[in-house]
Amino acid sequence: MRKQPSQDALLVDSKDIQQQLAAARTVVQATYIYPYQMHGSVGASCAVAEVKSGQATVWSATQSVYPTRSIVAKLLGLPLENVRVIYVRGSGCYGLNGADTVSIDAALLSHAAGKPVRVQLSRQDEMAWENYGAACVIEQRAALDDNRIIAWDCETWAASKGGRPGYDRPGNVISGMLAGNAPEEIQPHPAGEPRGELRNRSNAAPSYIAGCVNGKCNGAGTIRSERVLTHTVASPFFTGPLRSPLRIQNTFAHECFMDELCARIKADPVAFRVQHLSDARLSDVVKAAAQAARWESRSSPKANATRTGTVTGRGIACVAYEGNNGYAAVVTEVSVDLESGRVTPKSFTVAVDCGPISNPDGLRNQTEGGILQGMSRALLEEIKWDSKRITSTDWESYNSLYLDLELPVIAVTLINRTDVPATGAGETAITIVPAAIGNAVFDATGIRLREVPFTAERVRAALLARSTQATR
Repeated sequence: MRKQPSQDALLVDSKDIQQQLAAARTVVQATYIYPYQMHGSVGASCAVAEVKSGQATVWSATQSVYPTRSIVAKLLGLPLENVRVIYVRGSGCYGLNGADTVSIDAALLSHAAGKPVRVQLSRQDEMAWENYGAACVIEQRAALDDNRIIAWDCETWAASKGGRPGYDRPGNVISGMLAGNAPEEIQPHPAGEPRGELRNRSNAAPSYIAGCVNGKCNGAGTIRSERVLTHTVASPFFTGPLRSPLRIQNTFAHECFMDELCARIKADPVAFRVQHLSDARLSDVVKAAAQAARWESRSSPKANATRTGTVTGRGIACVAYEGNNGYAAVVTEVSVDLESGRVTPKSFTVAVDCGPISNPDGLRNQTEGGILQGMSRALLEEIKWDSKRITSTDWESYNSLYLDLELPVIAVTLINRTDVPATGAGETAITIVPAAIGNAVFDATGIRLREVPFTAERVRAALLARSTQATR
C-alpha cells in the first residue's frame, strides 16, 4: 500500500516536526496494520423489481432510497418520476452491504425479461462481492522529553474503491460496474498546504494534538508540534463504509501508540492521556470510565506477571468521535491464555457523552452492540484471498463472534449534558474497542500487538518470538 500512487491530504502541519524529532531525547515510532473486514450481514441481500410500460418499481432494503431511485433511472434510461423505490426491511449492514447491488440486479433483469424479478444473493456472493471496510497502514512517530509528548507525526495509507453509489455513481458497487459504469477513482496527487481548519471527520488526527490550521486550533489535545498526512490508494477490492469507517482504524493506531508512549516513560495511561488533552468533554469521559472501572494508577505492563498459565490485564482507549461528534472512553479487562494465545475480554467499562440523552435504554443498547461488534472485529475478523479470488466466503472461512460466546460484563456510564447540542452515539463505542483490547493484552503479557485481528495464532507467535529473543 505504501508503494502505490496515492491521493494525498495534509490535515495539519506545524512545519517543525523534523526539527523536533531530530533534537528529541527520545523518539518512539511504530507501524499499525488494519485489515479488510466485511459487514457480513447474517441474511443475504435481496430485492424485487418490476419494470414495465416505462415504469419501474423496486422493493429494496437500501439505506438510500432516493439515490437508489436515481441510479435505477439512470441505468434504465427512465425519467426520474417514473421510478419508485419502496423500502422494505432487510439485513442490517452498519454501512453498505449488498442491498444496492441486488437492487440494480433486479431492475436490470426485470427490464430485460419484461417480468417481475426477485434477486437474492447466495452466502458466497454476498461475502465475496460486498464493499469491505478499508484496509489501512498507519505509521506513528513521536518525540518525548522526561514526562510529556513534544511532537507527534502520523502518516496513514487507506485503500479505497467505490463506496455508496450515491445519486450518480452506479459503478461504486459490483453490479453497477459490471453494467459498464466505472467506480469513483483515486486521482493521485501530492498534498497541498492545509486549508481552512482541521475537521477530524475520519479521526485521522490523534486526539492529543492541538490541530492548529491558519491560527485556529480544533484538536482535542495540547501537542503543538504536529503533522498528519493521509494517502488514499486504489484498492483491488470494493470498499465502503463499515461501522466507524476509517475512524476505528485510525483510533486503533492512535490509542495503541499513546499506550506505547506511556510505557516508554512508565506513565499511568489515564493520567498521561488527561495531561495531553485540552477538550474537557474528552477528559471527562476518560476520568468517568477510569473511576467506574476502579482504575489502579500504575504504568503498563503489569509488574511481575507470570509467564505460564493465564494472565490478566487492563487497557484504556478514548476518542473524540469525528473531532466533536460524540465522546467515549472504555476500560477493558482481558485474560490471555499463554499456552493457546487466546484472548478473552472479561469486562468493558465505558463512558459516553453524546450531549442531551433522550432515550437512555436506546443509548445503552447502541453502546453495548458497538462494544460486542468491536470485540469481534478486534479478535477474529479478517478478509483473506488467494491469487484468484476472495476465500472468506462463509462463516467458517470468515470468523466472527460465535452465538455461544461467554459474554463479557459491559458497564455503561452515560454523561447527560443538557447545555450542548446532541451528537452521534452509534459509532463512538465501537471505535475504541480494538485499541483498548490491544492495550490490555500488553498490560497482561508485555507483548505489543500492532496488527488486527488479535487471533490466538498471532498472540501465540508474538509470545514465542519474545521467548526466542529472551534465550539468545
